[in-house]
Amino acid sequence: MNPQTHERLLGVSTATLCTALFKRGLRNQFIQDVRPLNPNLPNMVGEAFTLRYIPAREDLNPISVFQDRAHPQRKAVEECPPGAVFMVDSRKDARAASAGSIPRLPFPTYHHRPSAPTNLTLHQALDINVPIGCGDVAVWPGDVVVGDAEGVVVIPAHVADDVAADAVDMTAFEDFVTERVQAGQSILGLYPPTDEANRVAFEAWRREHGR
Repeated sequence: MNPQTHERLLGVSTATLCTALFKRGLRNQFIQDVRPLNPNLPNMVGEAFTLRYIPAREDLNPISVFQDRAHPQRKAVEECPPGAVFMVDSRKDARAASAGSIPRLPFPTYHHRPSAPTNLTLHQALDINVPIGCGDVAVWPGDVVVGDAEGVVVIPAHVADDVAADAVDMTAFEDFVTERVQAGQSILGLYPPTDEANRVAFEAWRREHGR
């Protein structure tokens, strides 16, 4: 990932990123129904590294498979590169218990809901770093993943630089609008900036604040 893009994505919200993606025709990039274990952490930003589950078949997925160091679940956890976001397609079923207590380590983690690991054999880890579906979103390895206190959005790698730059501009404008509204200004003509005077005022505000 472009280091400048990484830096930009650390300072923007998933809501703003969804708007920037929508402007490019991408409407389904926000992962559905996941929550951060710790919403007070800074943004999570990294490239997707994926693991895919399928329904377990008893003759192929006995408890003994977990003694194998090459088991896809074990292997994927060890091979996930530094700085990547480990994305697990657990078929929207928390009974996969796909991470256990590991998410309680000090890094950003998002989950559907917790589940006891006794249900682990209902699911079978199969493929590492292939396209997956996660929370109704298609995820390709290398896509840029951003998480904040609200949730997680997936940015296709080929548009990440442009989306990040657009989101920074949008965030600056939203901060300007917030400041004006707090000072008592009406949102009419301000958000969106249909009045030319507000566009001029925003450009002056950006210069004043170095934004």
